[in-house]
Amino acid sequence: MSEQQSIQRTLQGQVVSNKGDKSITVSVVRYERHPVYGKYIKRTLKCHAHDENNECNIGDTVRIVQSRPISKTKTWRLVEIIERAKG
Repeated sequence: MSEQQSIQRTLQGQVVSNKGDKSITVSVVRYERHPVYGKYIKRTLKCHAHDENNECNIGDTVRIVQSRPISKTKTWRLVEIIERAKG
């Protein structure tokens, strides 16, 4: 039997909350164009992610990857901290 590589979905965003133990909330921003008027609209997505070592702070830019369900709302895992928050 040959092994198949699964393509994992990754997102990049900013940490907006780290109140839970080993949990963070990441806000992912994307821009999409309105089909009729052509104006670019800002769309945000909030994802709950698993932070095993509690190393993220609010304002950090992070990369997360989709994983198996960890809890009722957490289906993402922290991969890396791209940039630390200033201050």
